[in-house]
Amino acid sequence: MGDQELTWRGAVVRWDRQLFDVVARRHWPGADRVLPRLGRAANHGVLWGGAAAAIAAFGSARARKAALGGAASLALASATINTVGKWSVRRPRPLLDGVPAVRQLATQPQTTSFPSGHSASAFAFATGLALRAPGWGAAVAPVAVSVAFSRVYTGVHYPSDVLVGAGLGMAAGFVVHRLARDAAEARVVPGDERKAAEAPALPDGAGLVLVVNTGAGTVASAGLDVLGARLPKAELIECEGSELAETLASAAARATVLGVCGGDGTVNAAATAALRAGVPLAVFPGGTLNHFAVDLGLAGPEDTCGALTTGQAVRVGVGRFTPGPATAPAPGDAAPAPGHEPPTAAAVPASGEPAPAGTTPSPSAAAAPLPTPAASAPAPAPGGAPAPGDAAAPPPTPAASDPDLASGGAPASRSGAAVAASASAGSGPDLAPGSGGAAFGLGSAPGGGECGYFLNTLSIGAYPELLGYRLRWGPWIGGGPAALLAAWRVLRAERPVRLTLAGRPRSVWLLFAGNGTYHGTGPAPRRRDSPGEGLLDVRVVYGGGSPAPRLLAAAFTGPLSRSPVHTATHLRSLRIGDIPPGTALAYDGEYALAPTALVLDKLPDALTVYRPDSDRT
Repeated sequence: MGDQELTWRGAVVRWDRQLFDVVARRHWPGADRVLPRLGRAANHGVLWGGAAAAIAAFGSARARKAALGGAASLALASATINTVGKWSVRRPRPLLDGVPAVRQLATQPQTTSFPSGHSASAFAFATGLALRAPGWGAAVAPVAVSVAFSRVYTGVHYPSDVLVGAGLGMAAGFVVHRLARDAAEARVVPGDERKAAEAPALPDGAGLVLVVNTGAGTVASAGLDVLGARLPKAELIECEGSELAETLASAAARATVLGVCGGDGTVNAAATAALRAGVPLAVFPGGTLNHFAVDLGLAGPEDTCGALTTGQAVRVGVGRFTPGPATAPAPGDAAPAPGHEPPTAAAVPASGEPAPAGTTPSPSAAAAPLPTPAASAPAPAPGGAPAPGDAAAPPPTPAASDPDLASGGAPASRSGAAVAASASAGSGPDLAPGSGGAAFGLGSAPGGGECGYFLNTLSIGAYPELLGYRLRWGPWIGGGPAALLAAWRVLRAERPVRLTLAGRPRSVWLLFAGNGTYHGTGPAPRRRDSPGEGLLDVRVVYGGGSPAPRLLAAAFTGPLSRSPVHTATHLRSLRIGDIPPGTALAYDGEYALAPTALVLDKLPDALTVYRPDSDRT
């Protein structure tokens, strides 16, 4: 047995050396100039880091995620090779006899030969990229092969070193892809939303009208081919952003269930159509991030199809923003103030900074009843849920003895970092301008028009300004460079927005309102347990100084008990007045111009959405 094993190993070694000698003797025109330089460029992953940065800057949101996956795969492969691989098999480097001097590296590697770290890094990056963006992977693959071959061509590795390194790199790419997929699936956890028992079951899809936004981030790979087998009688309509609102309204008018495939902006437009028509909504995730679908617990089209065939649905709350007067706070309002003082505890001067404690509040801060925001006479929502024009049913009033309660019985405020604007591309899926804001009359007529809705978030200040610049410049220079340039423009030149919150003058860098409670205090909201909560998560970064320090301080100072920089609280409603004309508004990744006054409130259980039961196995 020992002789056979020795013979087998000897044959491999002889084959390895013979192939190495063949490559050393062979001359390829131009290779002596190109391959050594290519190998040096890949030292320490510099070549692949540059490729990832370029793809992130000039590629789509999907390409950026692929570049991140490739970089993570490279990191795993490099760590494994340099810690375990190199020291497990202490194989010496090849002798350079027969390798022309022009090919040899100026500085020879000092580590062991087996396996090839350059080959592992190259194939790890290419594999991680290809698994998420096959087109980019195909473009990078020839470069990865050339880097791997250059290690034999320059005489620093045997062919078997390169083959094993490439195999380990590919394995690292698949491992990272699997871990990322498992993490994404783990995030899709259904919440405790109230079940909608009256939602109709559509065993064959008859009555479902599905509108597909062909311009959404991942519609091409959304897996809609499952509809032919599961819901053969469903009606499928394809359209683009400019036709979306009209197509959705027409589909909702004749549908038993309105379906939508797209990202968060598309889902927002569909939810608006469903609310106004009084029909349930079926969501097929097809955007880049799919915040609403993920927070609801929908992993893909199979989940939605299963819920439709069995009639499993839940009721979720929606945020509403209504143009209108905002001159005095309502009983459910709270003026988010630095340190979370109750609204009557301090007067606020026109500068927007808090006045010393103990001063007399301004008469304009007196509480007044909140009128029901006007809306366009929608049909009743399914199952008796409040229609969009109805007043939101308030949640139980907390005990008045809580010192942090806002006036009028608003829920207790909680301290925490305000959400800073995310400069990364892809922060707002479905960013086609005009696909949402104009539908509510907010795009060209500040202060007028119908009410709008948000399923995820609404913001005023730095992030909408950043989004506006990105939408303007993106078609010309690409999404990544546009996002970086927009962030530089906003943080360098923008001024805080001076407005009135619940009757109090404020100067803010960012006002964020979330449909339900969001986790985390970082630069962007992470996730929420349930979109079915009956409260708004309101976070404010106050003006003063430069925007970058303020936003960074709000993002990273953590859950302070009192802070002069930012405030976070839970509210049933909030009045915003004296908004300067031309101020930007962002909601669910859509961009519009804000009216001069807004009322934000929450409609609990207003929308019926199909989702499998949370207790499914």
